[in-house]
Amino acid sequence: MSGISIQYLPSAAADATRLASKLGVAAHAIALHRFPDGEMRVTVGPSTSTTIVYASLDDPSDKLIAIVLAAEVLRRQGATRLVLLAPYFCYMRQDTAFHEGEAISQKAIGRLIAHNVDRVITVDAHLHRTTDIANVFQGIDADNLSAMPAIARTLRAENIDPATVVVGPDAESRRWVGDLAGSLGLTCAVAQKVRHGDQSVELVFADPPLLAGRPALILDDIVSSGGTLIACAQAVSAAGATTIDAIVTHALFAPKRTIEFANAGIHSIRSTYSVPHPTNAFTLDDLFDAALRSEFSRAIPSEAISP
Repeated sequence: MSGISIQYLPSAAADATRLASKLGVAAHAIALHRFPDGEMRVTVGPSTSTTIVYASLDDPSDKLIAIVLAAEVLRRQGATRLVLLAPYFCYMRQDTAFHEGEAISQKAIGRLIAHNVDRVITVDAHLHRTTDIANVFQGIDADNLSAMPAIARTLRAENIDPATVVVGPDAESRRWVGDLAGSLGLTCAVAQKVRHGDQSVELVFADPPLLAGRPALILDDIVSSGGTLIACAQAVSAAGATTIDAIVTHALFAPKRTIEFANAGIHSIRSTYSVPHPTNAFTLDDLFDAALRSEFSRAIPSEAISP
């Protein structure tokens, strides 16, 4: 047995089959069956020596179990290298115990995945104090790709207004904001965030005149409850921005929240295809294609795709 193929969880069907077509490899759905008592049965397609498991890990609990079970049968069927392609990776924010008795989920999930696969590929992982994704998935290959090139390519083609200010809601967004603004030749600004709870935050800009009379483009890695995004839009509006649009890498919020975003002054919100969502606008296929080329270089030359 040799070659490369993709196995995908049902929620990733559209993205996985599109990527498989781009790569020129077979794609097989991982069938999930739920027993009456809640347990899961997993059935995979034909294995290849290198198997890419495509699974974005929003709503993660069942998906993590499915990945572990799929890894078991894929190994047993002869797969010697398993690559988990998870455009969004769950449980990364809890990288320390903030209070007595708390689990450090990043460590626990990192160990679980590293025990079952040989490589992880993800996008804009929600890391705080952990600076290197390799420290999460110790002992295996790990790639934390940036979605900014894909976003920049689309915005460049749209001829974005050169007066636009790219805005980040907190210090953690500074890297993404700087990368996107730099690649497009735009100005950027980053707010200071004061969190009062899971859904209550206050944002302050050190230099609000920078935004006065100019379009604002809010950029963030994850929007879940949407509280930070709304607070950012309110702060940007108060600073005098003429229009407000938003782009996020991972759209985890309920689609109905777009009404609240609009009420906060956000003209449009777009996301990458990391998580299936009505706001999806930026495909990541080229990023994954480039990242997976190294897997083809491991394959038998006659089976490798053309560069």
